[in-house]
Amino acid sequence: MKDFIRTLFRRFSPNIKIKKSGIHNKGAFAKKNLPKGTRIIEYVGNRITKVQAEKVYEKSLAHHLKNKKNGSVYIFELNKRYDLDGNVSWNPAKYINHSCSPNCETEIVKGHIWIVAVKDIKKGEEITYNYGYDVLEYEDHPCLCGSENCVGYIVEKRQWPKLRRLLEKKKS
Repeated sequence: MKDFIRTLFRRFSPNIKIKKSGIHNKGAFAKKNLPKGTRIIEYVGNRITKVQAEKVYEKSLAHHLKNKKNGSVYIFELNKRYDLDGNVSWNPAKYINHSCSPNCETEIVKGHIWIVAVKDIKKGEEITYNYGYDVLEYEDHPCLCGSENCVGYIVEKRQWPKLRRLLEKKKS
């Protein structure tokens, strides 16, 4: 089975290679130079309802909090009714780490989630995007990206001002 999965990774992931990451455990790295606008890989998994997603989220987060080496949550919002659970063996995109200074973003096109380069990416560079978590649960998701403008938590960029206010309030 492992050989089959490795074959799938190589065959269906011509743009990325999975290896140890300085951000968190494993990461996805560019196999070749990738110009801005490149659809790097599709984020795939099992389509689940919002109710199922909430249960998976709670279980995944509890598992992550027990062992920080485990990934946390691999759920992506597809639409108002469904989410995608990417915690499956055949989803190499789940190894793409968060960064506060990402080189990619996600695009949902006709029910497909694509990881797309927002700038030129050099061969060997780690592929990252902002996971865009809600600020309400920021304490559950500390950021380890180490970028110059890291805000310390995995939060959607447009919510950074609110996060900064919460952190200031917490200090005082």
